Amino acid sequence: MENYRLNIVIERNVPFIAGLLEPYANVSYLAAEEFTPEAVKNADALIVRTRTKCDAALLAKSRCRFVGTATIGMDHIDTKWCEANGITVINAPGCNAPAVAQYVFATIMQLANRPIGQYTLGIVGVGHVGSIVERWARSLDMKVLCCDPPRQRAEGGDKWSTLDEIAEKCDIITFHTPLNRDGDDATLHIADEKFFKKLRRRPILINSARGAIVDTPALVEALDQGLVHAAAIDCWEGEPAISGELLERAAIATPHIAGYSHDGKVRATQMILDALTTFFYLPRVEAKAGTPKAVARTVSPLAIVESYNPLADTVALKSDPSSFESLRNNYRYRTELSDSRTD
Repeated sequence: MENYRLNIVIERNVPFIAGLLEPYANVSYLAAEEFTPEAVKNADALIVRTRTKCDAALLAKSRCRFVGTATIGMDHIDTKWCEANGITVINAPGCNAPAVAQYVFATIMQLANRPIGQYTLGIVGVGHVGSIVERWARSLDMKVLCCDPPRQRAEGGDKWSTLDEIAEKCDIITFHTPLNRDGDDATLHIADEKFFKKLRRRPILINSARGAIVDTPALVEALDQGLVHAAAIDCWEGEPAISGELLERAAIATPHIAGYSHDGKVRATQMILDALTTFFYLPRVEAKAGTPKAVARTVSPLAIVESYNPLADTVALKSDPSSFESLRNNYRYRTELSDSRTD
């Protein structure tokens, strides 16, 4: 056993990782669609992204002990099955939160038709991303309502609003929850027909969280009825086979790239590398892509506009919806926002 080398299979679109683990393991790189039971049967560890479904169908006959996903979300991993079968699952919470917040505000700046400080922003889900969105919004003098039942139960206080209050009082609503399909905090289709009928201010609606948070046919109907002023959609139900009806109606439509910043990708890869090397008692390895900068405390409208324009990505997707995966896999990573300066 002293000469045994680990076998690690890595999804080839995980950035900044090629060549780092080869001194300590046999490493292979596969496209997401190449992850089959046969391909991973001898793997001790997998490093994946959201397109690789890790469950019994893939892993039951493998010797895998570690799955690391270089993403925040874990919807693609059957965590209960993995836990029951001795497989450690690690994700990268918060890795791309600043980039998603950047996307949200760049979208707002494109769709707003009055000074940003005159808007009331509703944030549904105030975790890693939502907390940054809240801080930046307050720095821009926006009125902010926050809806996060788990945090409300845990922390108490009077800062919290219900989803109904968000629907009634907000000019912009942005979602930043995980996708929970059941339980007290289920988020599957929390933006459904009933929710849209409660809207009172024809808001801008932004989904850069999970596609299935929003009921797609219900949103299409709400747009047609004028209940929603404009929709910005980065996360779609059924990706990459997205709704043509929603694509046609969305003011901003992007291929699940809201979190695609250079710094965010470095953070994600480093978090998974650290977890893997710790788990297998390997020397620490460092992604050779620079040290991510600290998250901006405040931002300015000009800095937001200069940092990113989602319209170019919208044009690309609307021009060729079938290119969703290609646009996503070949995306040029953005630079995250720096702290606000005097403009």
